[in-house]
Amino acid sequence: MTVTRETLDKLAQFDTPTICNVIELFDARPREAGFMDGRIRANFPQLPPMVGFASTAAFRSGSPPAGGDAYGNLTQQAETFAQLPGPAVVVFQDLDDPPVGATFGEVMCSVYKAFGSSGLITSGAGRDLNEVRPLDYPVFTGSTICSHANCHILHLGLPVRVGGLTVNTGDLLHGDANGVTNVPLEIAAEAADVAAEFAAAERFVLDYVRGSAPKTPDGLTAAREEMAAAIARLRERVQR
Repeated sequence: MTVTRETLDKLAQFDTPTICNVIELFDARPREAGFMDGRIRANFPQLPPMVGFASTAAFRSGSPPAGGDAYGNLTQQAETFAQLPGPAVVVFQDLDDPPVGATFGEVMCSVYKAFGSSGLITSGAGRDLNEVRPLDYPVFTGSTICSHANCHILHLGLPVRVGGLTVNTGDLLHGDANGVTNVPLEIAAEAADVAAEFAAAERFVLDYVRGSAPKTPDGLTAAREEMAAAIARLRERVQR
């Protein structure tokens, strides 16, 4: 399933909760599935939404690697980005429990961004946050640790599990201050196209409660009914 640059740009115009709401219109998956849980948080929540295709890896730092150095697989990892249909979102599963050292720092994030990556997610920790912040490179972590310890990458490209979500290389991910969700490839283009209409439907209630006119229960009910009707029309259209 091809996802165009235009679709990625459209998805990036909306926050992740809106994208989650739009995905629900399609009944493409159970409502409790498809997104990372609260263990994964944005380190730089002020940044705009991150959109890209997963480039997966497993990580460990609690014991020395069998050979090589901390960045032994970094070049190979960066080379794999070109095999994706768009910008890479690097997704690390830290196999240490709890994490022992930081998955990334300034050097790794600088390399990833230089090779076109749009962000990084790890179930483990990050560091060098003051140095990474000016890169405008979104990172999502479970914690922060000052040392990289014995950091090494165990494998590239295999499925990983981060924040309760199984991620495969090539999955389309969307993340912001609210968290990270998977966007099913088969509905990505249509979801991007209807996101603005979904946001407009919510305006019926938002405009009513934020307006200067006196508020009444009947007025709120009417606004909610208008919103519900607009969303129902959208749902009927995408499920045709």
